[in-house]
Amino acid sequence: MTNKILFCATMDYHFKAFHLPYMSWFKEQGWEVHVAANGQMELPYVDKKFDIPIQRSPFKLQNLEVYYRLKTIIDDNQYDMIHCHTPMGGVLARLAARKARKRGTKVLYTAHGFHFCQGASYINWLMYYPIEKMLSRYTDCLITINNEDYNLAVNHRFGADRIDLVHGVGVSTERFKPVGEQERILSRKRLGYTPDEFLMFYAAEFNKNKNQQLLIHALALIQDQVPHARLLLAGEGTLQEKCRELAAELGVAEKVEFLGYRKDISLLLPLCDVAVASSLREGLPVNIMEAMACGLPVIASANRGHSELIEDAVNGYIVNGQNRGEFAARMVELSKSRDLCAKMGMESMNRMRQYSITQVGLELAGIYSHYFSGDGNETKSKYSGAYI
Repeated sequence: MTNKILFCATMDYHFKAFHLPYMSWFKEQGWEVHVAANGQMELPYVDKKFDIPIQRSPFKLQNLEVYYRLKTIIDDNQYDMIHCHTPMGGVLARLAARKARKRGTKVLYTAHGFHFCQGASYINWLMYYPIEKMLSRYTDCLITINNEDYNLAVNHRFGADRIDLVHGVGVSTERFKPVGEQERILSRKRLGYTPDEFLMFYAAEFNKNKNQQLLIHALALIQDQVPHARLLLAGEGTLQEKCRELAAELGVAEKVEFLGYRKDISLLLPLCDVAVASSLREGLPVNIMEAMACGLPVIASANRGHSELIEDAVNGYIVNGQNRGEFAARMVELSKSRDLCAKMGMESMNRMRQYSITQVGLELAGIYSHYFSGDGNETKSKYSGAYI
C-alpha cells in the first residue's frame, strides 16, 4: 500500500514559497502527497489538494467548520504522516488528527516562529503560549527553526514526543549567489543604476511588523552624507502607500524605489551593496538568508530571527531597538568601505551553507525517516537534493 502524507497550512502559497522541494522528495520516495490549505493554486508534486478556507484569526467561527472538514479528510484518507505549518494550520490540523494519531498517524508541526518569545507582549504570551503548549501533547515532532524557540520549547517542557531544530526552510544557493563585478556593473546599467550608487535592498510585505518606515527614516538621516544611497523596497501590502507618503514627507521620494511584487529577487540581490531589515518579529527570515547567500552584509533590527543569522560586526550589524540614528550610522559605515562590505558579505555567504536546501533537506529527511525507518522502504532515509 502506498504511504500518504498530508501537508496543511493556512494558505497554499506557503507551500509554493517554501516546501515544494520536500514534497518532491516524498514523491521520489513513492509517497502520495496531499495538501490542505486555503487557495486554488496548482502545486506540483501534489496528488490531491483540498481547498479549505482556513482563517488566520483564531477568533473566526469559520475555522470551526474547517476543523470538521479537515477531520473528515484525515479520517477518510488514513494518512501515515501529517506535517502542518503556520499557526492556524498547526492548530486545526493537530486538533483534527487526534483520533488518527491513536491509529498510528505521525503528526509533525513546524513552528515558523512562536508569537510568544523574548520581548513579546504580555498579551501574546497570555494568548499563544497556553495554546502551543497544550497542542504539543498532540504532536509527535515539534520542529523549530531557531535556537530561541527550540530552547523555549525544551525548557518549558512542551509535551511533543520529540523536539527538533532545523535550519529554516532552506535556500537555493544555486539560484541565490554572487555575480562577478563586470556582470554586476552591466546588470546595474541595464536597470538604470550606476556603479557608484549605494543600493540597499529589503524584500517584505508592507505591514506593521516589517516596519519599512524605520528604513525610510534612516535613509533621510544619511541623505547629505551618502547622497548616492538608494533604498529598494520589494513587496506589496496595506502600508505601502503610507510609506510612499513618508518618503515624500522626508524628502527622499527619489531615493526610495517601490519595486512591487517581484519574481526576480535572485537577480536583483547580487547587484546591491547591503541588505537591510527592519521587522519587529521574525522566526528565521528567508529574505535575509537569500541576501546572505548572494554575499551581502546585513543591517537588521534586533529580534531572534535576525540575531540567529547575523553576528554583530561580523557579517553585518544588529541594531537594538528601533534606533533610527544607529541604523543610519551603520548605513554610512558600510557605504564608505567596499572592503568592509566584501569582508562581511563573504562571512554571510559562508554562514549560509548550513541553511541551504540540501542541508535542510538532510535534516528533514532524518526526522521523517525516524518514524518510518523500519517499514522496509530503504530510500526513505536518503536525500540527494537533486530537484534543486
